[in-house]
Amino acid sequence: MIQVEVSTTFLSSAGKDFIILLESLEDERTLPISIGQVEAQSIAIHLNKVPFPRPLTHDLFKSLIDESGLKFLRTVVRDLKDDTFYAWLVFEKGNKTVEIDARPSDAIAIALRFCAPIYVEEAVMNTAGVIIPQDTAADIELAQPDTNLTQPQKNEVKAPLTPLESLQKKLEEAVVEERYEEAASLRDEIENFTQFN
Repeated sequence: MIQVEVSTTFLSSAGKDFIILLESLEDERTLPISIGQVEAQSIAIHLNKVPFPRPLTHDLFKSLIDESGLKFLRTVVRDLKDDTFYAWLVFEKGNKTVEIDARPSDAIAIALRFCAPIYVEEAVMNTAGVIIPQDTAADIELAQPDTNLTQPQKNEVKAPLTPLESLQKKLEEAVVEERYEEAASLRDEIENFTQFN
């Protein structure tokens, strides 16, 4: 398993879904996962330490687990089937480990609240992981939480170039400059990226 951390969350170029980037702590790869607005808001609220008057769903879940006596160990993005990611919430109950199926977005939001590690199975990272150029990563800003969750916001994040757009731009430059080996590598990264987004 590969330990990752949340790099950023941003609005997709289509403007419908958010993308969360899970950055490997072991190599240069990043796993992009499409998530819904509510989950993106919950993650952003926690990361930006925005005070909220009442507990959100993931805060409530944490409180229930704390009171139950279970020990939360980690989140694992464990599988990818038919363009859908699957995750586990991993708990310790007495002397045994309990794995509960969850959507990655919820599993990540909960892991953040427990300050618990997040892992991605090697096979998932091999299939869907991408290398995002550093100049592109610098252009992506963390999604700002909307404290009024009943009103969807359309322009919460400014991302001049999405990771995909940046890869396409670099591919065009490599072809023009006749750097064909680099172009082939970029083409493969784009195919990987578009296949699962």
